[in-house]
Amino acid sequence: MNERRKWWALAAVGSGVLVSTIDGSIVNIALNTLVQAFGSNLNIVEWVVLGYLLTLACSLLIMGRLGDMYGKRRIYLIGFGLFTVASLLCATAPSITALIAFRVLQGIGAAMIQAVGPALLVTAFPAHERGLALGAIGSFVAAGILIGPALGGILLRYVGWEAIFFVNLPIGIIGWWLTIRAIAPDQTTRPGQRFDLVGAFLMAAALFFLLLGLTEGPIWGWRDARVIGLFVAALMGGVLFVFWELRYPQPMLQLRIFRRLAFSLNLLAALVLFLGISFNLLLTPLFFQLVYQFDLQRTGFMLMSLPIALSLTSPISGRLSDRFGSRVLTIAGLIVTGLALLGLSFSTPTTPLPQMVGFLVLLGIGVGLFQSPNNSTILGNAPPEALGVTSGLLAVVRTVGQTGGIALAGAVWASQVFALNGAPVTPITAAPPTILAGGYDVAMRVAALIATLAIVPSLFGGRALQRQLVPVKQPVAD
Repeated sequence: MNERRKWWALAAVGSGVLVSTIDGSIVNIALNTLVQAFGSNLNIVEWVVLGYLLTLACSLLIMGRLGDMYGKRRIYLIGFGLFTVASLLCATAPSITALIAFRVLQGIGAAMIQAVGPALLVTAFPAHERGLALGAIGSFVAAGILIGPALGGILLRYVGWEAIFFVNLPIGIIGWWLTIRAIAPDQTTRPGQRFDLVGAFLMAAALFFLLLGLTEGPIWGWRDARVIGLFVAALMGGVLFVFWELRYPQPMLQLRIFRRLAFSLNLLAALVLFLGISFNLLLTPLFFQLVYQFDLQRTGFMLMSLPIALSLTSPISGRLSDRFGSRVLTIAGLIVTGLALLGLSFSTPTTPLPQMVGFLVLLGIGVGLFQSPNNSTILGNAPPEALGVTSGLLAVVRTVGQTGGIALAGAVWASQVFALNGAPVTPITAAPPTILAGGYDVAMRVAALIATLAIVPSLFGGRALQRQLVPVKQPVAD
């Protein structure tokens, strides 16, 4: 029965990851439709996406802590229910203001799902199958990335914008039922626990200011007083958060867990990798559209190659890490990722399309090789009482890495395009294809360098893990 239950648990958590991932990408292609539907402007409608993402990122650690305190299954069920109800409210929103508010509610529900989902799997699967379970979750993430834009395009064309939210309802109901059926009830929590309200506020504020600054920096300008003010506020919030957490008796985030080198170094490797691969998320779609002159449908079809490779590689990599350890797989994944990004950097307007698609497949394989073993190492080195916070921390690292990477990619690409053009061009997309391709090449080499740098913390994290696994020799009695 336990053997069967763990797979049902995987289906329950996978459905949550799938629906929240789809929702993170399906709305992006609907912005122009929403502008017309509500008679609004793009600057306001963008907050339908931005409000969801900022709420999600700022709530992840809070929900992870609540899961550790009051039960991960309980938080997961509340999150699934809230996400489903908020989806219904979004689909029936009477105004753009209401839609943004309901998207914030949706972000809170998604944070509950993503924060405790991987932690639930760690407890549902035995330790020697943890990599397999997390690898399967990687496949659900890739499937969500793959399905979101394609499904959104179909629904917008044939049904209407409301359908991109209605589609969440059946998945939410099924996922809620699966969780009730498959996830074991929470054990009795320890009495006398207190929630760190001040720490939660400081952490959420610091993340909000940081992510908003990274998001708006390319639009407002990096020297704009508002952007500088956001980064200063983020720094002050982060310093105050650390100061408070070191002195509060029951902190939201136990900072001493970072003393475990296998934990902190592999977390750092994940952050660096997400910084690097985010260059591809921003620039490769632009290359297909502006250099190859592909339409949106053909561009989306070409981009499918990466998540397909990722979804196929992640469970295999997770299973191999259970049998042979994570160190070799994570290093191999980073090397393959770096080579794939370097290969993309040689693209020109005359580069054969199969060559670019081949490097995208290689990139998906590299990320798949790295991510499952790395996540397994991080969660395996977290204290049992902090699995929820650790799971949320993984999602925060991914969000910050992707947001920062996209901002850095845009800055590198724009500066190189202006340099090759001999002068700024407005809009930048009006530059000749050869100039745009030249900027892409330099940016992807920077991305390859960043991804390769992740080998350093991953290598030392693997060595720290090996030292932990070496049995302590007992003294021989005289």
